[in-house]
Order: sequence, then structure tokens, then C-alpha cells
Amino acid sequence: MSALTLKVAVNLVNEAITAGRAISAAPLTVAVLDAGGHLISLQREDGASLIRPQVAIGKAWGAIALGKGSRLLALDAQQRPAFIAALNSLGQGSVVPAPGGVLIRDQAGTVLGAVGISGDLSDVDEQCAITAIEALGLRADAGVVA
Repeated sequence: MSALTLKVAVNLVNEAITAGRAISAAPLTVAVLDAGGHLISLQREDGASLIRPQVAIGKAWGAIALGKGSRLLALDAQQRPAFIAALNSLGQGSVVPAPGGVLIRDQAGTVLGAVGISGDLSDVDEQCAITAIEALGLRADAGVVA
């Protein structure tokens, strides 16, 4: 697979929501972006709060923008807050440095895009993204192991 299709993106969203329901997660919002950071699919479960779409997109966009899962961006935010502040200024506030933004890689390691999830604890969001990506036979790259 060389590009993320709408069909794959919709399947990723469905798998992530299924994963969330299986563990009784809070209502999730799931965003799938392509390798260029463009939104392909976004779904917000009933009951998800108002700003969840922007947070989910921000987690995925940050992963794509820097080429690493948002868990690593969260570590960067702790260790280099000025860098993350500058990055958000350059990215017009688009980066959310919290776990839940996971790169989607093909079996050769090529980045196809990212899944961003918001709704529950960031660790839960991240696990739902990983589960969805792996369910489709792709490689999930969260940056570091939770």
C-alpha cells in the first residue's frame, strides 16, 4: 500500500471505535490523516465533548509533522517546552503533544498517515489507535511503548 485510501481510513475509524467500546472507553473522536497531514476521515461518537475533533486532529497532525508518535511529542513538551511552544506557533496551534497520535506505517516502514484519538485518558486513546492500525495489518508507531 502506497497511499491511505478513504476505505482504509473509514475502516481504521470503525476499528478504533470498536476497540473503545470493547474496553468501555469514554466516547471517542477519531481522526485519520494522510502522510501530508490532510484529513481523510473524522468521526465523533455520541457524547464526545465539543473540542474533541480538534484535539484528535492535533494529535495526528503533530505525529505527521514531526514523524514520530505523539507520545514522544509529550516527552518533548516536558523536556523542551519552548520548542513545543515554537512548533505550535509555526503550526498555528495544530500540535497536541499528548499520547493518542499514532503513525500508520506499511510493512516496509513507510509512513502512510496517522490516527489521532481523543476522548478518554491519553493512554486509552493511544491503545485504541494501535489496536485499529494493527487490526488492518498495518504497523502502528506510537513513538515509544506505553
